[in-house]
Amino acid sequence: MGVDYVFANSGTDFPPIIEGLAEAAASGIDLPQAITIPHEHAAVGMAHGYYFLSGKAQVVMLHTNVGLANGAIGALNAATDHVPMVLMSGRTPTVERGRFGARTVPIGWGQEMRDQTALVREAVKWDYELRFPEQIAEILDRGHAIANSTPKGPVYISLPREVLSEQIDAGQIAETPLMAPAVVDAPAAVIDTAADWLIGAKRPVIFVQRGAGDAEGFAALSALASDFAIPVVHYWATQIGIPTDHPMSVGANPEPWLSEADVILVIDALAPWAPDLQNPQAGARVIQLGPNPLFSRFPVRNFRSDLSIVSETSSGISALLAALRARRDPDPEGRAARRETVEQRSQAVRSQAIAAAEGEAGPVMSKAFVSLSLSQAIAGRHATVLSELGCPLAPMTLDHAQAWYQEPHSGGLGWSLPCAMGMKLAKPDRLVVATLGDGSYMFANPVACHQIMEACEIPVLIMILNNAEWGAVRQSVTMLYPDGYAAKANQMPLTGLSPSPDFTKVAEASNAWARKVTQRSELTAALEAAITEVMENKRTALLDIRVA
Repeated sequence: MGVDYVFANSGTDFPPIIEGLAEAAASGIDLPQAITIPHEHAAVGMAHGYYFLSGKAQVVMLHTNVGLANGAIGALNAATDHVPMVLMSGRTPTVERGRFGARTVPIGWGQEMRDQTALVREAVKWDYELRFPEQIAEILDRGHAIANSTPKGPVYISLPREVLSEQIDAGQIAETPLMAPAVVDAPAAVIDTAADWLIGAKRPVIFVQRGAGDAEGFAALSALASDFAIPVVHYWATQIGIPTDHPMSVGANPEPWLSEADVILVIDALAPWAPDLQNPQAGARVIQLGPNPLFSRFPVRNFRSDLSIVSETSSGISALLAALRARRDPDPEGRAARRETVEQRSQAVRSQAIAAAEGEAGPVMSKAFVSLSLSQAIAGRHATVLSELGCPLAPMTLDHAQAWYQEPHSGGLGWSLPCAMGMKLAKPDRLVVATLGDGSYMFANPVACHQIMEACEIPVLIMILNNAEWGAVRQSVTMLYPDGYAAKANQMPLTGLSPSPDFTKVAEASNAWARKVTQRSELTAALEAAITEVMENKRTALLDIRVA
């Protein structure tokens, strides 16, 4: 099925799995590489990242209900990001005696649940509990195909220990998968309607939140925006759809583009704007395009959609570009004027973001300054940057489809570090940079993550933007209560993370190179040294950067 790795955290349900792996090794049978991952959250996060850079769904195997519970946050993140994976966990033995694989230790009773799958059912597309050993090949095949079907996402298989302990004839396993994924592309008539609306628009705009699908989609969207002078807004983007310095890239603020627009193309965006703050004008027409344009997994999402286009993102954009290029422009002079206006606004937005990051005074660093410094440090490298409450996108210069990944909108913290580790496993020669807040680093179970990076030889550059607090929580409070008691308090309740641990010692415990950076003047040299450690010395590097 094209699976390279099984990310596993073993338990008492694993003896038949471990025996099978040893038997396969002794018999010379080629299998995916099984990697010991000492925390389930890291296992799911690594599968998430591996898919992002390889395009291949991987397998995660966890320990009964307790391991599945630890992996549930990762399953929610994968579901929100449309990341396919086959998630499995053992199930405590059903019987107490009389069958090989029956309960042998007290946790066999303690880990039993009436509905173990309930832990992840709302995050997975399909689930099944294995009942007979001869089902294994076909059930895995079916799960893998469903995970990779439009819209992609995780599936779950429960594995009772008694079933795993039975014998089967491996010669019955098919050499090739039985089922192909069901991949959806938009009907030509629907694409034609969207093209007609866009070509006739006076003030069109595109909202991108989760990227353009792949490199082909990235190139197609870049050409579409350029050829037809359509501004692109990256509101709360988890991936970029066009280069950040593209003349049609107008930043993250929906305004004034949303309220001015007469046609709005929303590309795979869960929440393209905030309806309590911004809304389209009454006469505007809204096109929603993506693998699940109405996001049916989410009970409340009431953004208007006058035309809903179900399609894999990349192929949908490419089809729309071809349809637009086949049409005659009814107003070339109007398009030329629009291009000039958008380019001026785009340059102003970008210049302002860079100037704000550059123009700070004093030794204390902001996140924007760190972001700009990182952008300059990786210039000329085909790098991948992740941000989980870490470096902001605005000051960065990024130019390819795999350049930027922000935490999923499900908000399961601790995502970026294991995701970066999975990316590095998929692309060993790539510089992968995980930028994250101090709270997010703690959520990532860093001791487990550093052990994995050393054991698997997957060096990652880690940048902790350390403000010793839950900055996102503070921002949310001040947004709702700008003049409230909490905003005026010397110490806002339930946000402080002081005293900050010495994160460099956590990293050094697993042979990582680690430094603290407290002064602006130190950052450039520290970044250069860290990149050298990762790319030349093949050693994880961590920078604990103090920010305001």
